Amino acid sequence: MSSPPHIVGVVGSLRDESYTRIAVKHALAESREYGATTQLVDLREYDLPVFDADNREVGDAAQLKADFTAADSLILGTPLYHGSYSSALKNALDYCGFDEFTDTTVGLLTVAGGGFPTPALEHLRAVCRSVNAWVVPHQVAIPQARTEIEDGEFRDEDLAERVETLGQRVVEYAHIEPDPPSFRSAQNKGADD
Repeated sequence: MSSPPHIVGVVGSLRDESYTRIAVKHALAESREYGATTQLVDLREYDLPVFDADNREVGDAAQLKADFTAADSLILGTPLYHGSYSSALKNALDYCGFDEFTDTTVGLLTVAGGGFPTPALEHLRAVCRSVNAWVVPHQVAIPQARTEIEDGEFRDEDLAERVETLGQRVVEYAHIEPDPPSFRSAQNKGADD
């Protein structure tokens, strides 16, 4: 019998009262219900200086890469900042490349204080495909987070169910036969350096 899939949820928000953290934890709880082991990678707890391609092994970069590499599936959670994903998540992803992502299943989740945060999902999907990750079709966008999440709980059952479904899908597809490398990955020489 094979071992249960290991799901790593990454919180791309540095806020103490982060709605992103609440949502990622909710998805991971559902992954555990589906038999997976889980780990929360809270970027507040990692020493990751601004990425410098000439100095890649600083701070907690090796630990971050090890945590990503150990994952059968990743859940990348981010707030929407200026129409895209957070700089904290971008910085963390810059430390990683093909070794951490190739043939890894990725689920995407984004949270916004205002309107619908779909651009961050589109941007993250493109980034993940450029390093040969397989991104699950189901994704979660949480608009108006301050009215949708209260005291750490979802007020809307349908929204909670969407987050739970993401937690399920990353378990179900953790060992999917990956797609052939994408055109983007062939052009992405920076991830190999």
